[in-house]
Amino acid sequence: MKTAVPCYYHLDVEVSPERVGQVSRILAAHLKFWDLDNLVQPVCGGAEMLLKAIDEHATDKNTSIEMWWNGQHLITAIGDNDRALRPDQELRGCLEHLAAMSDGWGCCATETGSKVIWFSQRARAGERVPLVPTAPAPHLSEGLDVPREVRIAQLAGPVSTPDEVLEEAR
Repeated sequence: MKTAVPCYYHLDVEVSPERVGQVSRILAAHLKFWDLDNLVQPVCGGAEMLLKAIDEHATDKNTSIEMWWNGQHLITAIGDNDRALRPDQELRGCLEHLAAMSDGWGCCATETGSKVIWFSQRARAGERVPLVPTAPAPHLSEGLDVPREVRIAQLAGPVSTPDEVLEEAR
C-alpha cells in the first residue's frame, strides 16, 4: 500500500565505483520504507547509470542525490559539481536511457555553474492509494456593493472633430 504522505531524502556522496552500489542500496531501502517497492528497479537503475557516468567522466566527484515522493510521483535528482562535464556529450547515452525509462526527465544549471539531472517515475494506477481529497476550508464570503452611477466630469471644452484637430495641428 502506497502512502500519500510526502517524503523527501537527501544524500551527499563522493562518487567512486564502490559507492555506486552502496548508494543504490540506500535509495532502495528508502523506497521500500516508503512502500514504493515497484519503483526500486527503475529509480536505482537510473541513479546507478548516472553515478557511473559521473564517476567515469567528471573531475569533481562530489554529488548530491535527492528523492521527493508526493503521493503520485517520485522525482530523483542527481547534482554534480563539475562545471566541465557536458550532459550533451559525456552523458548523452545516460540521458537517452533515462528518457526511455522514466515518465519525465530534465537537466538544469545551478547558480554555481554545476548541473542537476532529474527524472520522475509515476506510481501506476492500482499500485497506490489514491489521495484523499481534502474538504475545502471555510471562508468568509464578502458581498460587493452594486456600483453606484457616477457622473463623468464634463470636459473643459467642446469636443473637436477630426478635421478641426488636423487644422489646429497645422
